[in-house]
Amino acid sequence: MYNRSAELYDQIYSFKNYKKEAAKLHLLIQEHKHSTGNNLLEVACGTGSHITYLKNDYSVEGLDLSPRMLRLAKKKHPNILFHRGDMVSFKLDKRFDAITCLFSAIGHVKTKQRLGLAIRNMSRHLKPGGVLIVEPWFTPQQWREVSVHANFVDRPELKIARMNISKRRGRLSVMDMHHLVATPRRVEHFVERLELGIFTQDEYFDAFRSAKLEATYDPEGLMGRGLYIGTR
Repeated sequence: MYNRSAELYDQIYSFKNYKKEAAKLHLLIQEHKHSTGNNLLEVACGTGSHITYLKNDYSVEGLDLSPRMLRLAKKKHPNILFHRGDMVSFKLDKRFDAITCLFSAIGHVKTKQRLGLAIRNMSRHLKPGGVLIVEPWFTPQQWREVSVHANFVDRPELKIARMNISKRRGRLSVMDMHHLVATPRRVEHFVERLELGIFTQDEYFDAFRSAKLEATYDPEGLMGRGLYIGTR
């Protein structure tokens, strides 16, 4: 996922207010964090758009599984340290005061077992008193079966239409993302499949408890998807 579309990611999601989201994250971190440092790791950092603002208040590092996303993030932030790794299994030789995993990236774990492993792994990288903030994907109750979605970009030399039908297969949401992209050079079409695990609130809380984190839930979150906030 996010192979051919990585270079289009910032254009497709230009509607997101990263500055506002980073400001809320900062308030939540300061409210829940008990450690004294300011080291922050953004897991599944993508192209580094949150880091643009978080680096004003924290010593930030980023981690992502996609080499293309990391290449774009490094171009934006040449002085930031980035790591390539899976949220389930990454190992860094340091601990952080805050770790974030945003924009429902946690859904990429796909299974309940891997959800627990990912939360536990991120918890292991927290300092005592550190805080983990996870923005979830939809719960089974929130998921809308067979819904139609579209995003459009209309710029002078770039037109994008991205469309999909959201379906469910067991505990997975399955979305074949159709991209129609026009530039002065050509028009192309490609499809990328996105599969995200659908977990209940109880399963999220169980994962935090198993990782020895005291968790609370903010139902509004950054963009209506909620936030799980765990303190070590």
